[in-house]
Amino acid sequence: MKVYSEITPLREDDIFVILDHPNAKFDYPVHLHPEFELNLVTNCSGSRIVGDSVMDFSETDLVLIGPNTYHCWERTDDGKANSHVITIQFEDAFVENSFLSKKSMVHIKKLLQKSARGIEFYGEARNKTVKLMESLSGLHGFNSTITFLQILNELASSQDYNTLASDGFNLKLEHNTSKKINMVYDYVLKNYNDVDLRLSKVAEIVNMSDSAFSHFFKKRTNKSFTQFIIDLKIGQASKLLLETHDSISEICYTCGFNNISNFNRTFKKNKGITPNGYRSKFTQNNKLEEYTLAKE
Repeated sequence: MKVYSEITPLREDDIFVILDHPNAKFDYPVHLHPEFELNLVTNCSGSRIVGDSVMDFSETDLVLIGPNTYHCWERTDDGKANSHVITIQFEDAFVENSFLSKKSMVHIKKLLQKSARGIEFYGEARNKTVKLMESLSGLHGFNSTITFLQILNELASSQDYNTLASDGFNLKLEHNTSKKINMVYDYVLKNYNDVDLRLSKVAEIVNMSDSAFSHFFKKRTNKSFTQFIIDLKIGQASKLLLETHDSISEICYTCGFNNISNFNRTFKKNKGITPNGYRSKFTQNNKLEEYTLAKE
């Protein structure tokens, strides 16, 4: 699948840009760009691609996307209602600003660091942010900057969210407060595709027994070590299915599965679709011949 690179209208002296599209056409294919993006879609339903996540949305959809995470919205309803899309884009260097390292701002920095996987917001956080984004379209100068920061603060202060793309899709794991967990992350990222990767080996690295490590890891990450490894492998397999022309067999072994049947079975269990079906679904969503975005 060809992923297109968008050239955004963000200029060097902009803190952010806001793009307001009443009656949006949803005419972009799967694409990416180096900027952060907060995308609000209202008054329609359809499907959304973020990384290796393919999900339906309805009526109101609010998603924060990190730099170079590809994405696409497609409308699937009857198209009679006037859909509305408001998009905020801001540069990737924003997260490195020393301003965000201050105590009162660090929660925003953590939010942006999480957004590499894409974050879907719901509940009260989404409701408040919708109103702020709608008002932002009519603001300029200092007032618009204050409202932009209010939006980030609202989202960063909320627990009403889901991450979208899998851990393994970009092989960037969120930093953990536990040194031992970070040691595990470093080791696993280097060796996840080793068919002989075992819990016992990783437990040994952090000087714990197998049972103690298993309990410790699940308590810290809310998933078993086995599922964690599977998620990494499936995430990376998803990326290769979309970005390469490698065969299913080649991808299977590249990602550390020991046979095709196990790969197909595990992939379908986790994604609800076979590897071949997954690749075909994305290809169908990307109507390449209709668009003129700048190529990678």
